[in-house]
Amino acid sequence: MAKAAETTTIKKYANRRLYNTGTSTYVTLEDLAGMVKRGEEFAVQDAKTGEDLTHTVLTQIIFELENKNGETMLPVPFLRQLIAFYGDQMQQVVPSYLEHTMAAFTKEQERMREQMQQLFTQTPMDVFKSGSAVKAMEAQVRRNMEMFQEAMRMMTPFGALPTAPSAEQPAETARKPQGAKPQADKGEIDILRDQIAAMQRKLDTMG
Repeated sequence: MAKAAETTTIKKYANRRLYNTGTSTYVTLEDLAGMVKRGEEFAVQDAKTGEDLTHTVLTQIIFELENKNGETMLPVPFLRQLIAFYGDQMQQVVPSYLEHTMAAFTKEQERMREQMQQLFTQTPMDVFKSGSAVKAMEAQVRRNMEMFQEAMRMMTPFGALPTAPSAEQPAETARKPQGAKPQADKGEIDILRDQIAAMQRKLDTMG
C-alpha cells in the first residue's frame, strides 16, 4: 500500500510571515497554492499559540487568486447565495454538500484526463475509424456540464442558469451560420481536426 502523505506544518508569525517547517524556508500564499495543486498536505498553525489557521489561510489564498489578473472562478450569483446561507438553517448542510460535489467533479475530471490520454495515443486514422474516444470525450463533457449546472442550480436563487445544449444540437452547431459548407465535403483528417478543436473549446469553456 502507498504510504500516506505526510502533513507539513506551516507556522504563521505575528508579522504574517509563513514558515515551512518541512523545507525550513519562508513561503508565500502563492507557494502554498502551488502545494495544494501538487496535492501536498499542510496545516497552518499560529507560531505562538499553536491555533489551527489552515481554514483562514486557505480562504486568503482563494481571495488572492480571485483578484489575480481578473482570473475569477466563483460567479457572483454563487457568492451571493453562499453569503445568504450564513446564519441560515441550511448552513450546516452546505459544507458537506460542496465537499461531495467537488469530489464528484474531481473524479469526473480524472476520468476525462484518462480519456484524453487514450485519445492522443491513437493515430488519427484509428481515432477516425473507431470514433469511440471522441464519443467518450463528448459524453464526458456533457456529464461535466450537467453536473456543474445542477450544482449551480442548487446554490443559485430560482435556478437561474441557462440550460446546456442538447446532445442532438451541440453549441458549435447551434452557432454555425446558415449556408456553411457541410462536413461531408471535408477529408478525414480535416474532420478529425474539427472534432478535436471542438473538444478543446469545450474544455476551455469549462476551465
